[in-house]
Amino acid sequence: MTAGVVRVELAPGFSIARAVTGLWQIADMERDGRPVDLDQTAAAMAPYVDAGFTTFDMADHYGSAELVAGRFRARASAGSEVQLLTKWVPRPGPASRADVQAAVDRALVRLKADAIDLLQFHAWRYSDPQWLDCLFWLDEIRRDGKIRHLGLTNVDAAHLRMVLESGIPVVSNQVCFSLLDQRPSGGLAAICATHPVKLLAYGTVAGGFLTEKWLGKPEPDWEKLATWSEMKYGRFIRAAGGWSGFQRLLAAVARIAKRHGVSLANVASRAILEHPAVGAVIIGARLGGRSHLEDNRRLFEFALDDEDRLALTKTQGELTPLPGDSGDEYRTPPFLTASGDLSHHVDDFPPPYQVQDRPEGRSIVFSGTSWELLAGFSRAVRVGNRILISGTTATHRSRAIGGNDPAAQTHFIIDKIAGAIQSLGGALEHVVRTRIYLKRISDWEAVSRAHGERFGGIRPANTLVRADLIGEEYLVEIEAEAVVPGA
Repeated sequence: MTAGVVRVELAPGFSIARAVTGLWQIADMERDGRPVDLDQTAAAMAPYVDAGFTTFDMADHYGSAELVAGRFRARASAGSEVQLLTKWVPRPGPASRADVQAAVDRALVRLKADAIDLLQFHAWRYSDPQWLDCLFWLDEIRRDGKIRHLGLTNVDAAHLRMVLESGIPVVSNQVCFSLLDQRPSGGLAAICATHPVKLLAYGTVAGGFLTEKWLGKPEPDWEKLATWSEMKYGRFIRAAGGWSGFQRLLAAVARIAKRHGVSLANVASRAILEHPAVGAVIIGARLGGRSHLEDNRRLFEFALDDEDRLALTKTQGELTPLPGDSGDEYRTPPFLTASGDLSHHVDDFPPPYQVQDRPEGRSIVFSGTSWELLAGFSRAVRVGNRILISGTTATHRSRAIGGNDPAAQTHFIIDKIAGAIQSLGGALEHVVRTRIYLKRISDWEAVSRAHGERFGGIRPANTLVRADLIGEEYLVEIEAEAVVPGA
């Protein structure tokens, strides 16, 4: 059986290869401080396009990746079909419309393009609503024609739903998804089943661990791994139960690979590619080195059968599920990153809201809504070790967030509460009391489940009542109290 590289339509008129070539290894190649040769590295992209792998994924922080891709596209022959997907990963803290425009313009220059095919956005913290400002501004720029399509990266199910229900037309969400990491198969997959959005899965071969290289091998020295990818996915392996469980998974993959006459990497990627929520898998390339092109083409020359899937499911069931939801490895401990923390990503996190200290010993924060000015109240007040948060709706500046979805509104409200508490020196884990007011009592289950997702490990005292809320667009209002220990 032979087949060409299969494509998928992410949006009307916009199709990509279902095996996307990832360029993150350019940053690893430049780790010693020496940039790659742009011409030579760009020329190494041509064989991929010739083989049908016309789609490349990169980011503003992948070293010279955008410059390499831009140089290749500028020199490609007329009529060459190439899709360049990139990301914008801003530093935490304040951003303006001008900052967003500057980031887009910088990418356009680097990519030598009039419009970005797909711009994917990463948010470091949901408790700082600046991430939504950036997305709304990016959507304005999309409508102006400098971005063709918007996507997200490392966004969990609750916040993907929030973005979609708020009217931002994202077409994709790039997340880690592998035989080791099944987090996207839950809430994210459910959203993809009901919305026109697809997952772009990276990490399908776990930084090379899901290959013959590691089959039957002793546990490596985790402090002496060769690449950033190995360091990162080594943490995934340990979080999933350790080396012995991983070897059992690898042995199951090897048996399937032998049945089909393909590589372990083919089986690992094919298992994710066949998930209905997945639009494409992203397979890293070390441009200028071994290309793996022939092996990657075999990804489209076989399919898993029920026996294969049953064997994989059985072995996966012996692993420890990774904690949290997609993207949590960049937001909450344990940080499953190359360094085990965020030190090589960001320097610090400014408070989401500005704090005002009052002479009477109180500290207050405002979230910037018109209601605070109109009625003369603070979003939150800290007195001693107590933080009191006012009744909060899904309002951000002049916008209502979450559309007509009560769960989406609830998650944004809790983000807003978390931001106020963080600004005053506490954390969401310090909440001891919440009170929920519903416009429609029929929304009680959706709201309660959202509250449970965020507070299930905290277990504050809680009251839920039906009430008439001010503002037709608001379905939920929540107030909270927190006590900061040791203060």
